[in-house]
Amino acid sequence: MSHRNQMAWITAALLLGAGLGASACANAQAQAHKKVYCWNENGRKICSDALPAEAANAARTEISASSGLATGQVARALTESERAAAAVSATVARRQAEAVAMQQRQDLAMVESYMTEADLRRAYGERTSLLDETLKASQLGLSNQRLSLITLLRQAGDWELDKKPVPKRLADSILHQHNDLIRQQQILADQQQDRATLDAELVDAVRRYRDLKASEADNPANPGSQDPLPAR
Repeated sequence: MSHRNQMAWITAALLLGAGLGASACANAQAQAHKKVYCWNENGRKICSDALPAEAANAARTEISASSGLATGQVARALTESERAAAAVSATVARRQAEAVAMQQRQDLAMVESYMTEADLRRAYGERTSLLDETLKASQLGLSNQRLSLITLLRQAGDWELDKKPVPKRLADSILHQHNDLIRQQQILADQQQDRATLDAELVDAVRRYRDLKASEADNPANPGSQDPLPAR
């Protein structure tokens, strides 16, 4: 065999060996990444190296084919109603977190705005006074409307005692006055509810204010946080 032919055979052998080696390496890597899937179907545990379409949404364990060790757990896919419920829960949790963050910002602003509890109470007292004046005006207006309605009803009663039909204009005025009275009663009820809510807000604000001041006193990062609270 000539020297040239001998070199050609040697080169071909080397290339063939390299190709076989690369193929074996690729096969080894593929085997290392190969998985076995195990899931339950009708109460029976099934394992396979291929995941059928009907089991794609089932909870399953993924196992390495080379080591036999579990490499992961996949939960079952949620149903449409479960996804909707999860979305609602996530929204509620997000809004609760936002509410907590807002409350914390409000508490910080409250402590920074009012040096003492008396200042805080004074600020609420101004709001209370304004609301009390509004309540008095509404109660006076409601009383006047009742008197007007009574007067109109007496006039209608006089017409009926005379066995005469109540004039349409008078009947319309009675109806109009009665409707105004109902609306004013609702307005007054709403204002009274606002007044009660303001009282509850003050109690809660004072409680949080004292807690925050006590926390500052326990952790005096701010030199002014150790000022004692005034007596109520």
